[in-house]
Amino acid sequence: MRTVEQHRHDVEALVRDALADRSPEVLRVDPALLAAEPERYRRRVLAAPLAAPIDLPPFANSQMDGFAVGAADLGGAGPVDLVVVEPIPAGRTGPRLLPGTAAPIMTGAPVPEGAVAVVPVERALPAAFPEPGTAARVVLPGDVAPGTFVRAAGSDVAAGAVLHEAGTVLTPARWGVVAAAGLATVEVLRRPRVLLVSTGEELAEPGSALAPGTIHDANGASLAVALSDVGVDVRVRRVSDDARALLAVVAAAADDVDLVVTTGGVSAGAYEVVRDAFEAAGVVFSSVAMQPGGPQGLGRLRLEGRAAALPVVCFPGNPVSALVSFEAFLRPVLQAETSAGTPRRAWSAPMAEAAESPVGKHQLRRGRLDDDGRVRFVGGPGSHLLSAHAAASLLVHLPVGVDRVQPGDEVVVWALDD
Repeated sequence: MRTVEQHRHDVEALVRDALADRSPEVLRVDPALLAAEPERYRRRVLAAPLAAPIDLPPFANSQMDGFAVGAADLGGAGPVDLVVVEPIPAGRTGPRLLPGTAAPIMTGAPVPEGAVAVVPVERALPAAFPEPGTAARVVLPGDVAPGTFVRAAGSDVAAGAVLHEAGTVLTPARWGVVAAAGLATVEVLRRPRVLLVSTGEELAEPGSALAPGTIHDANGASLAVALSDVGVDVRVRRVSDDARALLAVVAAAADDVDLVVTTGGVSAGAYEVVRDAFEAAGVVFSSVAMQPGGPQGLGRLRLEGRAAALPVVCFPGNPVSALVSFEAFLRPVLQAETSAGTPRRAWSAPMAEAAESPVGKHQLRRGRLDDDGRVRFVGGPGSHLLSAHAAASLLVHLPVGVDRVQPGDEVVVWALDD
């Protein structure tokens, strides 16, 4: 029986190798598209470094609403009396500033040639801008250093400097830098593409009438959302207990996906469709010392007529087993590869109640924190108790070698609701 750590290591190695050669995707830098297609743009990872084609800011501009002044009128201990010239609003350039004059200038407006500083309007006498076109004078303090309240060209980023390195996650501020630099497109890593296949003769489509002995497919819905939450493009299929049909579904999608994830059909029963279809073609099935989620499959599936084998991860079919398997083995590596979502927080917390655990297995129970920060279980250990899993906010770890926990015992928990 394999340990949880061994199986997680092998899943991570398989997935990292499968995603290593993803081709880049080009995205337009368009605020309308960012708003219209938020999931396509959220937390994308740069495939190549970005260099700044221009200085940021591209010209010296005013940091304040105030008066632009020249070097000849600064440096004195006392105030200076200057003639007010035409104002410079943002988006326009003013003429060269002559000695003995001051130009009203708005925040973000280009500092005119001949000006070396900006004096805030609050420090002027009068402390207001004159009406444009009227003759006016202003008294400003003379003890202002050159560069005061002037944003120099390139003071944020110099032209040619690296804006973002390859592998950078594009957050809102980083998208803003890309847009400010005037870049029309960026190359990002293509998101992983996963084929998710729910298997079982007993599965029916959600919303359909149930025939005797059938159940609605919960795994397709829950794992599709779980995969999407970590930045994966998911294609979902459902297959009955027919090995040839399963192989045909996988073969049809093989050229368009990086990884196949299946649920169900991995145990040692008589109708284990995934095992029947995949075991002779390169996928290894084993038992992991974990409850729920003991039966697992992993490997590279050889398909007829296809040179490259296809990476496959196989989970059990019980809904809680499938979700716990995803959390324990697949989510960490996919989240790290895509940078979508957040890593699960892990910490130790005291138990509020006693429980027994199979000593030879790593049990993962569902739980919540009570008002005192202690762990209480939600539902029992059964792998069919999906509603209890939905109500839980924690996975509670009772590792191999632990047969019982008592109130006050410290246990490791993972947050499920980050």
